[in-house]
Amino acid sequence: MSSSTEGPNPNIVPEADSGNRMVLYLPSDLNYLSVVDRMVEGIAEMLELEEEDNIAVATSVIEACTNAIQHGHRQEAAKYFFCSFYLGENELQVTVKDWGPGFNLNTVLGGDPTHGEGLLKCRGRGIFIMRSMMDTVEFEMREPIGTTVKLTKQLARRGTSSPVSG
Repeated sequence: MSSSTEGPNPNIVPEADSGNRMVLYLPSDLNYLSVVDRMVEGIAEMLELEEEDNIAVATSVIEACTNAIQHGHRQEAAKYFFCSFYLGENELQVTVKDWGPGFNLNTVLGGDPTHGEGLLKCRGRGIFIMRSMMDTVEFEMREPIGTTVKLTKQLARRGTSSPVSG
C-alpha cells in the first residue's frame, strides 16, 4: 500500500493505548462487512451488551463501513478502509475512516428520509439511521485524507441499567 489513496500502513496502529482498542484494515469490498459484523458481535458478547445496544451498534457500524466502501472508495478493493473499536469505561467508540474525496454533509442531510419524497428513495437513510441509534455521530472530512466517522454509544450490561464499568 504505497499510494496515499490506498490508506496508511496497516502495521501502524493509530492512537495505540493500553489494549482497549481493536483495529481492522479491510479492502473496500462489501463481502468484508461480515468480518466487521462478527467483530461487533464479539465485542457485544464480551461486554454483555443489552440486545438493543447490540443492534444499534451493529447497524450503525455496518452503515458507516458500507458508506466508506461504496461512497468513499467506490468499491475499489485495492483501497483499504479502517475500523477501530475503543472500549471505554462507560462507552464504546467506533471510528470508520476512508481515504475518499468526502462529501458535503449539509447536502446529504438536506432532505428528510422519513417524509415525502424521502420515503420513496432507495438510498439516503444511512446518516439518519446512525444518528437515531447512537448517542453521538461525528464526521470529519478533509481532502485529501478522506472521511472519518466517529460513533459513540453509552453502554449498559445485560440485566442492568448502569453503564459498563472498566
